[in-house]
Amino acid sequence: MSQDSDALLVQQTLDGDQQAFGELVLRYERDVFNLTYRMLNNRGEAEDAAQEAFLRAYANLERYDMNRSFKTWLLSIASNHCIDRLRRRRLTWLSLEEPLPPHPALTSDIPGPEEAALTNERNVFVQELLDNLSPDYRLAVVLRYWYDFSYAEIAEMLETTESAIKSRLFRARQALANQLDANPVSALNPALEGS
Repeated sequence: MSQDSDALLVQQTLDGDQQAFGELVLRYERDVFNLTYRMLNNRGEAEDAAQEAFLRAYANLERYDMNRSFKTWLLSIASNHCIDRLRRRRLTWLSLEEPLPPHPALTSDIPGPEEAALTNERNVFVQELLDNLSPDYRLAVVLRYWYDFSYAEIAEMLETTESAIKSRLFRARQALANQLDANPVSALNPALEGS
């Protein structure tokens, strides 16, 4: 999937071919959902946010710059929508905790029950740490450390400078370190609780 083929599908969509946009949805639905889920920590809300991101992209397709990465443009729409939802959420309700699924690199194919329980506890703890960050910091952390985007890609996506992204990440890491200092070691590894 190249930027050129994405641009061709965008042009076909603008020319009235609905199936071309459907192909873009198929290409990027997993990426968009993963981002919305990491930001919102609620499967149902993440599905709604992902769908809304695609609707907004479709409605604003004529504003898409064909020289930019479509994926980056689409993820920026999704991330901005998630930040709006998080701001509204703070005013209206407290979310029920839904554990963060483990990153594929952190699990083996068949974890044992104890390993699975420890992994789940760590994931819940990491998600709690992320939930305590401001939406802007959380988004920067997710894009950098989960998706492995470069500072330049994140800056383009969020329409800011690389130095602003570096600053957000620095402050986010400080906030995470402060939270870790305030929590006992056993929160990260319950096996150490008795030692």
